[in-house]
Amino acid sequence: MILDVVAFLNRPVAALAGVDVTGLAAVLAVLCLVLGLAWMRAAGRARRHAAALDAAEENAARLDQLSRSQAEISGRMQTMAEIFGARQADLTRALSDRMDGLTSRVGQSILATTKDTKASLSALAERLAVIDQAQSEIRSLTGEVVRLKDVLANKQSRGAFGEGRMQAIVADALPASVYVFQATLSNGRRPDCLIKMPNGAPGLVIDAKFPLEAYSALEASQDAEARAAAASRLRRDMEVHVRAVSDKYLIPGETQDTAFLFVPSESIFAVIHESFDDVVQKAYRAGVVIVSPSLLNLSIQVVQAVLKDARLRASAGRIQSEVRLFAEDLERLDARVAALKGHFAHASRDIDQISLSSDKLKRRGDRITGIEPRRGDGPSGSCRIAGTGVGD
Repeated sequence: MILDVVAFLNRPVAALAGVDVTGLAAVLAVLCLVLGLAWMRAAGRARRHAAALDAAEENAARLDQLSRSQAEISGRMQTMAEIFGARQADLTRALSDRMDGLTSRVGQSILATTKDTKASLSALAERLAVIDQAQSEIRSLTGEVVRLKDVLANKQSRGAFGEGRMQAIVADALPASVYVFQATLSNGRRPDCLIKMPNGAPGLVIDAKFPLEAYSALEASQDAEARAAAASRLRRDMEVHVRAVSDKYLIPGETQDTAFLFVPSESIFAVIHESFDDVVQKAYRAGVVIVSPSLLNLSIQVVQAVLKDARLRASAGRIQSEVRLFAEDLERLDARVAALKGHFAHASRDIDQISLSSDKLKRRGDRITGIEPRRGDGPSGSCRIAGTGVGD
C-alpha cells in the first residue's frame, strides 16, 4: 500500500503549461493551499482579536471616562440637590412667611370688610327705616291731600284754608302785638288781618281770597270755547274780590291806602299775572295788591323792617333825651366841682395859716424850753435864755 502511495505521488497527475505535475506536487500544492488558507484564517483571527482588543481597550477607556463623567455628574447632581434643597427650604420659608402675611392681611381685610358690611347693613337698615317712615308719611300725606281736596271742594272750608295759611305767614314773622286777626273796623267790617303800623300810622289790611273753582275750570278746559268761558269766570271772580276789598277795607285815616289780597296758591297767582294783566292793573288802581304766599312773606319782612326802624327811631329818641339829661347832670357836676375846688383852695389857705401859726408856736416853745433861771436871792430872780444872756 505504501508502494502504491509512493507510486501515486511520483506519477504525474496533471500537466500545467506543458509541465507534468506529479501527485506529490499536487499534494504539496494542496497542502500549501491549505496551510495558506489556515494562515490567512489565523491572521484574520489575529487581526479580529487585535481589533477586539483595541475595541475593548477603547471601550474600557470610554467606560473609564464615562465612569469619571458619571462621578462628576453625580457630584454635580449632589451639589445641585444640596443647592436645590437649600433654595427649596428658603423658598418654603419665604412662601410660608408670605402665606402667613397674606393670611393675616386677608384676615384683616375680611374683618374690615365684615365691619364695613355691618356698618353698611346698619346704615342700609336705617335708610330703610327712614324710607319706611317716609312711605308712611307719604301715605298719610296722600290721605291728607285727599282730605285737603275734600276741604277745598267746599267754599267755606276753602276760605278758612286760605285764611289759615295767611295767618301762619303773619304769625311766624311778626310779634303778636302788631297784628290782629278778624279786627273790627269803624264801618263794622272785619278783614282777615290788620297789621298795626308804627307812630300812629293807619293799619295795613290783608284779606284772603281763593278763586279755586274758576281756576280748576280753566285748567280742565279742553277747547278754546271752554277756556274762554273759564277765563271770563276767573276774571269776574277776581274783579268781585278786588272790589270787595277796596270797598270794605280801605278807610281813609284808619287803614292804609293799599290793601293786600292774598291768593294762597302760587300757581293761581302765576296764571293771574300771566294771563289776566287787566285784572292786576284794575286792582292796582283800586289800591289792592294781589300777593301770593311768597310775596306776602316778602311784604311781611318789609313791614318787619319798618317796625324795626320805628323801634330804632324810638330808641334813638330815648337815647337823645338821656344824653341831654346826662349833659345837664354833667354841667351841674362841673359847677359843684368848681365850688368844691374853691372850698379846697380856701381850706388850703386856712391850712397854710394854721401851719404858719403852728411853726411860730413851735419856735416859741423851743425858746421857752431853752430858758434857764438865774441864780439869785429869791425866787423872783431874773432869767436868761441859754446861750444869749438876754431876758425875754
